[in-house]
Amino acid sequence: MSISKRRGLLCQTRYATAAAAAEGLLARGAARVLVTNGGRACADGSTDGVIARTLPAVMVTRVTGAGDTSGDTISSPKRAGSTARPRWNWHRAQRRTTFLEILIMTDAPLVFSAEVTQARNEGRPLVALESTIITHGMPWPQNVETARRVEAAVREAGAVPATIALIDGAIRIGLDDATLDNLGQARGVMKVSRADMAVCLARRATGATTVAATMIAAHLAGIAVFATGGIGGVHRGAETSFDISADLRELAHTPVTVVAAGAKAILDLPKTLEVLETLGVPVIAMGQDEFPAFWSRSSGLAAPLRMDSAAEVAAAHRMRADLGLPGGQLVANPIPVEAEISRAEIVPVIETALAEAEAQGIAAKAVTPFLLDRIFQLTGGRSLDANIALVMANARLGAQIANALANR
Repeated sequence: MSISKRRGLLCQTRYATAAAAAEGLLARGAARVLVTNGGRACADGSTDGVIARTLPAVMVTRVTGAGDTSGDTISSPKRAGSTARPRWNWHRAQRRTTFLEILIMTDAPLVFSAEVTQARNEGRPLVALESTIITHGMPWPQNVETARRVEAAVREAGAVPATIALIDGAIRIGLDDATLDNLGQARGVMKVSRADMAVCLARRATGATTVAATMIAAHLAGIAVFATGGIGGVHRGAETSFDISADLRELAHTPVTVVAAGAKAILDLPKTLEVLETLGVPVIAMGQDEFPAFWSRSSGLAAPLRMDSAAEVAAAHRMRADLGLPGGQLVANPIPVEAEISRAEIVPVIETALAEAEAQGIAAKAVTPFLLDRIFQLTGGRSLDANIALVMANARLGAQIANALANR
């Protein structure tokens, strides 16, 4: 409920800001108050005064209940043994049913860029972007140039990009120009997933986020949509190697809508779809009945679900939240027609690269970079051009979905 409505009922006055509302509540006899205003600045007030700012993001636990209790105004106890005020933030989930919304304090080391902070204050839609494509996907300076093009595509589609990376012990949500340049030239950057995310932060190492790590960070920051190139999945030969990407379980666990051009075509796509089905992850093909295969619009596999608009995807995202279902959804957006490498052309190339990887004993995290590099060489660079085109398309669709979520 809005500041003017909820606090207006308590104080018989309309307020334009959280700070003004906090002062009004204190004047009416409250000892300690926390006033929130959606994604805008909140205010923490006591007899010592009022502090107003947009604070680090926290997780939200939603408890189904009766009545229209939204928890807009909350007393905030100090931490045991601490004289400092706790860090709070507010993330309002879209919903059709009523429920209690409970704020939980977090010590997650989130640092927002100036652009992302302004977007949060203004309630503008955000799209998360990963950083592995910068550190492990392309050489300098093409990596940074591509990252800026992807961010520009998000802005042109009406949303704000939030490229995510782990730097000096913090989860950076949005990177300014200098930080992006430094990351693009950094050496020894960790490729971070769920298993090593905490270690990277604790060591204050530099880490580039994979799909799984980006989903975790985006959710911590209250960002519902993430655009990437392709997700990881079940590797070929997984029946003996058990090489299955953590991205799949993350999709089942973390409530973020991920826009990708399907799973990377170097994977075992039938098994990847089977695992996603087992984990209860919605796989939605955009505008076609077939599951796309990264560089190709066709995989020869039927998509479990089809949708034709960003509004439909946003509605499904909201409904999952309303139902209390864990996890996110995968939106498989086919590569633009003009950028596609046909299935008939790319499959023999992939088979050649896979055979070389096996012959050389390439395994674990080294497999994907090796294969992508060999496919780049074997296609004369066309695979990279296609990769950039599909990421741009996914960024635009991600922005459209984020706008649809914000505008409901």
